[in-house]
Amino acid sequence: MAVSYRAGRLTARRRAPISVTMRFQPPEQFNMADYFLDARVREGKGARPAVLTDASTLTYRAIQALADQFGHLLTEAGVEPEQRVMIALPDGPAFVGALFGTLKIGAVVVMVNPELKPEAIEYFYGYTRARVVVAHRDTARAFQTAARGARHLKTVVVLGEKAIDDRLARTPAALDPFPTHRDDTAIWLFSGGTTGRPKAVVQTHASFANTTECYAKGVIGYTERDVTLSVPKLYFGYATGSNLLFPFAVGAATALFPEAATPDLLFQKIARFRPTILINVPTMINQMVSHPGAAAHDLSCLRLATSAGEALPVELYHRWRQLFGVELLDGLGTAEMWHIFISNRPGQARPGTLGTVVPGFDVKVCDDDGRELPAGEVGALWVRGDSRAIGYWQQMEQTKQGFRGEWYVSGDMVRRDAEGYFTYCGRADDLLKVSGKWLAPQEVENCLLQHPAVKEVAVVGVVGEQGLLKPHAFVVAQELREGLAEELQAFVRERLEPYKYPREVVFLDALPRTHLGKVDRARLRRG
Repeated sequence: MAVSYRAGRLTARRRAPISVTMRFQPPEQFNMADYFLDARVREGKGARPAVLTDASTLTYRAIQALADQFGHLLTEAGVEPEQRVMIALPDGPAFVGALFGTLKIGAVVVMVNPELKPEAIEYFYGYTRARVVVAHRDTARAFQTAARGARHLKTVVVLGEKAIDDRLARTPAALDPFPTHRDDTAIWLFSGGTTGRPKAVVQTHASFANTTECYAKGVIGYTERDVTLSVPKLYFGYATGSNLLFPFAVGAATALFPEAATPDLLFQKIARFRPTILINVPTMINQMVSHPGAAAHDLSCLRLATSAGEALPVELYHRWRQLFGVELLDGLGTAEMWHIFISNRPGQARPGTLGTVVPGFDVKVCDDDGRELPAGEVGALWVRGDSRAIGYWQQMEQTKQGFRGEWYVSGDMVRRDAEGYFTYCGRADDLLKVSGKWLAPQEVENCLLQHPAVKEVAVVGVVGEQGLLKPHAFVVAQELREGLAEELQAFVRERLEPYKYPREVVFLDALPRTHLGKVDRARLRRG
């Protein structure tokens, strides 16, 4: 199946602060595996490096063959189009092959952390009704244990076991993609919410191609000369795009490693693979700039780094630029709109902001009644574009709240200035009303990060004995000492309005995090 599309222009819509100026239009019969993988081989790029690891370099033709073999293996295991396949693999060629193999047979990809515990796996089994799970021998036991009570699961395919590896190697390395519709479900992405069970965002084949055209090609400017390296793992949608789909869309290469990222490991991988794009998150940015040997490492191979997943404090931005001299682009995206739709541009980054709207999307800032607010006021983020999800799986009430016609209404609170730059102000349920005034926790966090004793910090609202909400700071300190809490409180009072200082400073060894690695603010509020 050959891929073709049309890019057109849309008429400007009244009251939209930024109008859609282009639109990606795939044909009705559209399979994203063909768009991201098979098309590269047809273009004559089959011999180009696609996946780099410590052990080997795989070309596009080799990855295509691996995907085709996985497609046949899954079909033999009884997977049919539209059924879910759970991929619970570490980053590496097998993950890439399993993902594209699943898509090629018209099945639906469900990506999960391979390090999940049995209780969490049982939840995902029941919720997704996955027919087959692809796991690795090193972490498969938990998935096999949880499978005993799974009603819909047929089998756990364990890579690394000789019988399975031999069977995969014997399967044909040729497979035509199933003729999926562009609006068919392709991948389930799990929301990054900090409360309750993860809910699945149902995304289509067309969504992934649309954001690739609008953001990856249109804003970041991925080319076949790029090599990407990522802090978050491929099961996290931010990395699925930036470290796999985006480079594959242009014939670039991705460097993959299975281990959890640490500053030392990242510096080592950067030295080995010499990436041009580093996909990063604020937590790791902080750890890298705080590393005692950071200045000795050469990051000159990088043409840029991106940051997403959490708000990037302006203090971290400046420390990164001063230490490494590498451009750092903050942006905002959601699973519901698949990936980034507000971003800073190469050469035009404005510290402390998320940047401007990615062409192909509309964003507006609204009050509680959906009325658009003028520049300078804080409100709820509304976004529309052709990457909008179908909805939440088995969550009709939340789907109705979040998806309103063309628009997705985010829980993110933002402010737009007169030039169209957006500033992140926190989640709606994270904003605090203290002494009758609104407080954005990120403002206090950024202030505290300027103190040399603060390594990491999260500020949340905690209800005290008198029933009043007050800001509390949870701090990971470089080194604890007597009187540090009072010192930090005074540090904030000197720099911000008095009502914003944290009423309590609690020191932790590490901040609690959600299944996607974000700070678990709900857990901090509970104490």
